[in-house]
This record gives sequence, structure tokens and C-alpha cells, in this order.
Amino acid sequence: MEEKKNLCAPIPLSLHHRLRVEQEQRGQTLSDYITDILKEHFDGGAKTMNTNTRTIAFQVPEELFDRLKDYLAKHGLKQKDFILGLIERELNDAVDAE
Repeated sequence: MEEKKNLCAPIPLSLHHRLRVEQEQRGQTLSDYITDILKEHFDGGAKTMNTNTRTIAFQVPEELFDRLKDYLAKHGLKQKDFILGLIERELNDAVDAE
């Protein structure tokens, strides 16, 4: 794993709030979220959000959440990609069963 260095910078409170909301929606640690944003910026430019998306948010028991995080880390997956894969697979299976 690449060595890490701490980054600290004061930002406007309104921007901080927006950042934390999106970070929570992505289900990422702050470190992973900022790393992804910086990689997107330096590796491929800013990405435009698709306006044809909707947010799904739900709570799960802490034990299940911890198991999910462990699984994602072990397999190098992002929570969003994993959950989208589950939804797509189940919907495709349901269509095939009809």
C-alpha cells in the first residue's frame, strides 16, 4: 500500500456540509472520499453528476454494516458498486424468472 500523508485545510462551512453529506451517501471514510475526489480531478478531470440518478438511503444493524465494510475492504470494492451489483442481479433474476 502506498504511504499516506495527512492533508488539512480550512474550507467554508457550507462546502464542508456538502462534502460530508456526499461522503455519507457514498458510504466512504473521509480519507477514501477525499482520495477518490483528488484522483478524479488529477486522473480524469472533474466528473459531472448524472441528473438522472436517485438516492437510496437506509439503515442497517451495526453488525451487518461492519461485516459489509470488512467484505468490501477484503475484496477492494466500493459500497456503491457492490450494492448496485446486488440490485441489478436481483432484478435480472426476477425478469428471467417471469
